[in-house]
Amino acid sequence: MKRRIDHQSQATAGPRVWAGIEELSDDPRLRALIEAEYPAVLELPTTARRQFLKLMGASFALAGLTGCEKSSFVAALPYVDQPANETIGLPRYYATAVLLDGYAQPVISTTHAGRPTKLDGNPDHPVTRGRSDVFMQSAVLQLYDPDRAAAPSRHGEPVNWSDVESAMGTMRENWRADQGDRVRLLLGPTTSPTLLRQIDAFRKQFPKARVHLHTTTGLEAGRQITTAVYGQAVDLHYELANCDVVVGFDEDFLGPGPDQVRNAFGWSQARRRFGDRPGNLLFMAESVPSATGALAHQRLIADARRMPALVEALASALGVAGATKPELAEAEAGWIERAADACKEKIGRSLFVSGLSGGIATALWVARINQQLGNGGETLKLTASLAGPSETGTLAALVSDINAGHVTSLIVLDCNPAYTGPGELELGAAIARVRSSLHIGLQRDETGEKCEWQLPLAHALESWSDAKAVDGTATILQPVISPFYDVKTAHQIFAMLLGETDPSSDAAVRETWRQNFGDAFEVRWRQALHDGFVEGAAPFVTVPPAADATAPPGTAGDLDIVFQPDPTIWDGRFANVGWLQELPKTLTTVTWSNVIAVSPALAKRLAAANGDHAEVAIGKRRINGPLWVMPGQADNTVALYLGYGRTRAGRVGDGLGYDAYQVRPDAEPWLTQGSLRKLDTRDDLPVTQLHHRMEGFDFAREVSPTQVKEASGHPSIDQASLYAKWPSAKNAWGMVIDLDSCIGCNACVAACTAENNVPVVGADQVRAGREMHWLRIARYYTGDIAEPRSFFEPVPCMHCEDAPCEMGCPVHATTHSPEGVNQMVYNRCIGTRTCSSYCPYKVRRFNFYDYRAPADSPTHAAHNPDVTVRSRGVMEKCTYCTQRIEAAHVAADKENRPIRDGEVVTACQQACPTKAIVFGDVNDPTSEVARLKRDGRHYVLLEEQGTRPRTTYLARWREDETESRRR
Repeated sequence: MKRRIDHQSQATAGPRVWAGIEELSDDPRLRALIEAEYPAVLELPTTARRQFLKLMGASFALAGLTGCEKSSFVAALPYVDQPANETIGLPRYYATAVLLDGYAQPVISTTHAGRPTKLDGNPDHPVTRGRSDVFMQSAVLQLYDPDRAAAPSRHGEPVNWSDVESAMGTMRENWRADQGDRVRLLLGPTTSPTLLRQIDAFRKQFPKARVHLHTTTGLEAGRQITTAVYGQAVDLHYELANCDVVVGFDEDFLGPGPDQVRNAFGWSQARRRFGDRPGNLLFMAESVPSATGALAHQRLIADARRMPALVEALASALGVAGATKPELAEAEAGWIERAADACKEKIGRSLFVSGLSGGIATALWVARINQQLGNGGETLKLTASLAGPSETGTLAALVSDINAGHVTSLIVLDCNPAYTGPGELELGAAIARVRSSLHIGLQRDETGEKCEWQLPLAHALESWSDAKAVDGTATILQPVISPFYDVKTAHQIFAMLLGETDPSSDAAVRETWRQNFGDAFEVRWRQALHDGFVEGAAPFVTVPPAADATAPPGTAGDLDIVFQPDPTIWDGRFANVGWLQELPKTLTTVTWSNVIAVSPALAKRLAAANGDHAEVAIGKRRINGPLWVMPGQADNTVALYLGYGRTRAGRVGDGLGYDAYQVRPDAEPWLTQGSLRKLDTRDDLPVTQLHHRMEGFDFAREVSPTQVKEASGHPSIDQASLYAKWPSAKNAWGMVIDLDSCIGCNACVAACTAENNVPVVGADQVRAGREMHWLRIARYYTGDIAEPRSFFEPVPCMHCEDAPCEMGCPVHATTHSPEGVNQMVYNRCIGTRTCSSYCPYKVRRFNFYDYRAPADSPTHAAHNPDVTVRSRGVMEKCTYCTQRIEAAHVAADKENRPIRDGEVVTACQQACPTKAIVFGDVNDPTSEVARLKRDGRHYVLLEEQGTRPRTTYLARWREDETESRRR
């Protein structure tokens, strides 16, 4: 067995590890906060109870809270007629998809008694491969949101669908008079073949009607950039598994988005290409720290406006024709030289990528470098743009037409421009001037409130529909539950706009695929529903980059202002989903709010600390919000996060944070210039990381290939213990987490929340240190505050062999199973919290309030029935998904066989897009988890405590000089 890497534990003997800017601050207010030994005793403000009651009954009620307001949701009832082949108590599984930015996220939906309770990636799909992200995991909670639009309305008053059909008939007669010349259709992003077919039919009926596309997270900007660079709108596909070197310019390709799962999986494959050393290198130039930048081998901090100059300098170093070398700072020149040296011998094995803030100028040089190095068709592949429709107008053009009086009918489908449109366009006021307007969406949101008609959409899990994944593979969405409310699918409503009367929910989708499948329709339809997708991705195209492209000029200002979607609530569409509101942001660990991210240097100039309010001015428009000092951010770049400041999101999402859309320029939606000034007010931000500080120890470790080689061959050292060893059972469960693969995406946390009925507690309770997550992603830094190295470390219950919590519990509520699982007996726990005090890993959560819903609450339908919903006053923690272990035991016992390796998959392991989490039987020497525990990178967290945890880690790779030269 290989000896574990001998790391120094104490900060005085090794690199200083720190979790937040406050730890390096001299501000006595902040020092007092972080030095509090028990932050849970923090006195709550007088408004805490009021806020708690306000949130009761809203979407996070899935976790157990309910409210007093009347809901039209029908409570879950037992079957009257049990379906054929249904076994009560056993789940059923359906292949379908949920949507993000119009793209399909293929899922397997777990249903109990006809109610979906859990979503996981479709293991057979080429994009998800069984993995998922936070949005996929949380879509089931959005389904049960009682703040969804429950019935059609006109001017806010309820109507029925026959009223809607009658009104549409009158509208159609008016539209025929001028062939739809004064009709405008405003769409959110979509890849649905059926919806695109219906839009084409609408255009044929009303040829003068115009279609406008509104996206908030980059589709429009991406189209403009690729059209300028390649001469046509194309989608870029990164083949990261084939890359030896990746060079990025403000492109967070491992961050949240429709392509995160595929990119993360490919990245992790490349990292594991060789067992004794890292498989690829990442060079990242970025202005705002990102999940991708946190994993970079060489990270360059540069203001956003420097990206075009940096990429041209790199193009010059690589011999790209026409590239000149601009003046560079010393750090920039060194980074360019190292990146160029790493790529020169990697023909067809490197990849260059750029983000939206870099604009056309950066993207053009990136495309030319990829062509020069032979990456096109190898590590970078192109397809025709999937999200449609084509030939659409802009949001600004629509507003111009409305203001000129050229629009009498406006149809808004699945987007919220009154909120997400640039503030300077004043979309809400423009919509109010249209004579007849229809909003079709899940909620009566900011746009629905402005429109004459609000038509409620069925959720994706209630709908017959179709959509394409990011690779072009189509999925036929099938409903896994009947609609709760008086809602219709987008295809039904569009069929009504086309003149059909009372269309069925699946007719339009069947018609689309009848045309595609031909005579084999019935067989292929059933196969597609079974598999969850239709075989065949989008074909790749070969398009060389243009000779030149014109980039629009930027505006002048003091600072670069970068706009980014929020890591957890995206563009604001998930604002009413409590799971996502309480999910810590990847790099800040802030919950329930967005922040204005600034560099340590800029914060010093402003004499500001985390939570201090600041005002951002862009042109004549201003917003203010709380500051967050972001280690490693470029000195003169400010980051604003979209998705907050909602007024019609629902009881969970209203009134949180600032609205960045109000200052977002239409012409420069991703990077502009502005100014910043500190205000005299401040917020106490609900941050999770400061509640779990483990100061002074080397937790998230990294090793070089040389260190691993030197450590091999030495025996491990067992510490003496006062505990008697537990008798060995047939199975001994354990987990290994690979820090080199973890991207900090929080998919594991979201999956654990859904699987184990983990409650949401609200911002005030988070401030008091009372969040209930059973798993956390700890975020640490080493090095200088201006240029640190970042680390992500998932920390669940360690399931110690010699567990201090078991010794400390006065009533023996925490026990040790024969298979090594640290168990909780909830009805024995009396809430002394001794176990939490004794636990050196701080992975236990105490239930301060009764988060269970009343017996008549509809939210019980969404609970996992295999997991107890806990009462007030008990301690909670990770159980290794013991319900899944027991299910595997039952299945194996029925077949009279042992449990196979890989048969027990925990929720966090199943969700992880990089396969960083491995679980299994450590008694089986051939199991994957046992193999990893023999790996040279393997180490034990807080090994000096002698707790002998079953959950252990693989250190992150660090490239050493010898390895770099060998490459």
